[in-house]
Amino acid sequence: MNIDLNSLADGAVAEKVDAEFQRVLKNMADPNTDPTKPRSITLTLTFKGNKKREIWDCTSKVSSKLVPAKEVESTFIVGRDNGGDVVGRELYSGVKGQMYIDGDGDVANDVGEKVAAEETLKETPKETGPTQIVDWRKQKTN
Repeated sequence: MNIDLNSLADGAVAEKVDAEFQRVLKNMADPNTDPTKPRSITLTLTFKGNKKREIWDCTSKVSSKLVPAKEVESTFIVGRDNGGDVVGRELYSGVKGQMYIDGDGDVANDVGEKVAAEETLKETPKETGPTQIVDWRKQKTN
């Protein structure tokens, strides 16, 4: 006797297998999962008969084993505010207190806040007289 899984339980078993297969395909295409780790689909058919062994009930279960998404790491700066409460912010620059150039090409501080453009420097008084060049090679050494 041959059993056609496509027609078993009016096609419900095949539908369950197809649904799990779609989940596996989606997991395989996810760039956040490891493509080298295996995925699997399990079909379990459980049979339970009556005492006379004449009639048997069959239940089906379809499950899949997927690969979890890769871990994502981040670094936080933790300190206290003026009220003494603990506060934390994500560190974007990689080093506490260091500025960096963000994705938009703007300068940002270590927690990602854009830094305002520097104010125009106040004009300094012009030097009086010629600039004297010093030749350090001609200086005497002690």
